[in-house]
Amino acid sequence: MRNHLTKSLGLLACLLFVAALGWAHHGTATSYDTEHVWTTWATVVEFRYLNPHPSLLFERTDKSGKVEKWEAEAGDNPSQLARAGWTKSRSTEALKPGTRVKLYLSTARAGGHLAVVEKFENEKGEPILGDRREYPNALDMDGVPGGYQPKPESSK
Repeated sequence: MRNHLTKSLGLLACLLFVAALGWAHHGTATSYDTEHVWTTWATVVEFRYLNPHPSLLFERTDKSGKVEKWEAEAGDNPSQLARAGWTKSRSTEALKPGTRVKLYLSTARAGGHLAVVEKFENEKGEPILGDRREYPNALDMDGVPGGYQPKPESSK
């Protein structure tokens, strides 16, 4: 009886541990200020179609002409992108270096030039990398140095 109880408790502990790992990974709102989505025009420096999330290096220019270099998680995982028709080759072609895109961003809660891309649009206003939801209240921060930087009170 005691051996059965020990095995059951061990199995329960393992299941809780695995569940905690899965829950921790899906914490976009924990790492990024998703309540304050903002937009900017940017130029793709490098797009990487990686697991668990693609990444994007991009540059944006502020009103004084200073170029800012940013890094971002870019959209869903490759499996979700492929199911939506955004294969590696299609995504890489749409976001090749030098491509000008409009980005809808959520800045990292820690601030700086780190973000997650909520939505991509090409110069024609067409969505890139899947059909993401609309952001009618996104702040236009094109040319504003640093874009939107979270305030201490928004860092939950």
